[in-house]
Amino acid sequence: MTAQRFIQVGTGGWGRYWSRTVIPHLLQLGIAEPVAAVDVNPANLANAREGYGIAEDRCYTDARRAFEEQPADFAIVVVPPAHHEAIIDLALAAGCHVLCEKPVADTMAASARILLKVTRAERKMAITMSHRFDQDKQTLERLVRSGAYGPINYIVGRLALNNRKFGDWGDFRHRIADPLLIEAAVHQFGIIRGLAGANARSVYANGWNPEWGEYAGDSTALAVIEMENGVRASYEGSKTNASTISPWEEEYWRVECRDGTLELDRRRLRLLRGGAKEVPAVEELSLDDGTAWLNPLLAERFVRWLDGGPAPETRIEDSIHDTALTMAAIESAHTGRVVDVPAFTQEHLDAAADELGITA
Repeated sequence: MTAQRFIQVGTGGWGRYWSRTVIPHLLQLGIAEPVAAVDVNPANLANAREGYGIAEDRCYTDARRAFEEQPADFAIVVVPPAHHEAIIDLALAAGCHVLCEKPVADTMAASARILLKVTRAERKMAITMSHRFDQDKQTLERLVRSGAYGPINYIVGRLALNNRKFGDWGDFRHRIADPLLIEAAVHQFGIIRGLAGANARSVYANGWNPEWGEYAGDSTALAVIEMENGVRASYEGSKTNASTISPWEEEYWRVECRDGTLELDRRRLRLLRGGAKEVPAVEELSLDDGTAWLNPLLAERFVRWLDGGPAPETRIEDSIHDTALTMAAIESAHTGRVVDVPAFTQEHLDAAADELGITA
């Protein structure tokens, strides 16, 4: 395949990981070619130069100028969610496809606008940073979806860390509203959708910040979700625990199926079965093999899609449902009401279409 030219926007923070892990994976495969790197902080551009060897004269602090001066096939967007729409607008204006970090944007209104803009521009867009596509979660999803353990009764998930001090989770997350739901739960909600094999029908969430949490918004949340196929799920998320019991990439998951309990805890996968008065029989299960997981896997699938391959599961038309569930959970936490997720999603798509002058 022809190497797809790209511009990376955002090389600091999580962009450092992209520069030193994800993009080198694409270059090693020979399927992508960097033409520019952008960051508002010039010091962060060292990550791109050192990570994948982009030349000094291809480093920019002005994204608009980079898109104007360097023809590209796609953009990699690794900036805080509140800035996604502005960068995606620049990319679409330059005729680029878009590979963007999760969530689609920081609000449902912006997310809906982005989906409609991408569709109108006839460009391709996919979302990365989905923990659903890690090795352990993909193994669990495959086993659950295989039907070998019967239908699902319900799903339980937990992400719980001690990041209570200011700066423990990146300064900006301590300053924004709803940091736990918008910056963390969006990943776990994607895992729930993958395990259930369905989109959400409704969500009820309760969010808060304990007095010892150095956050401007809610750092803790509990949520109950019903999927469109009838599967129920409960979610526990906290950034202010006394200990880190379920950290990033080592979240706790339990899927209760008719014929067995599948439990994933810190990347250890077990099958439990037993009668009413029996100590459960425990079988340790191995994780699936693979050459790439997480962002390297998703970035590779995206680039191959641009060259005519199959559409990835994280294309925006699918990922919008992760974002919608997240934003509906925030709406529920703010109002104290159960939110109808499909209706919530359609309401925002209709409003975005009116705002953009798009006829359905």
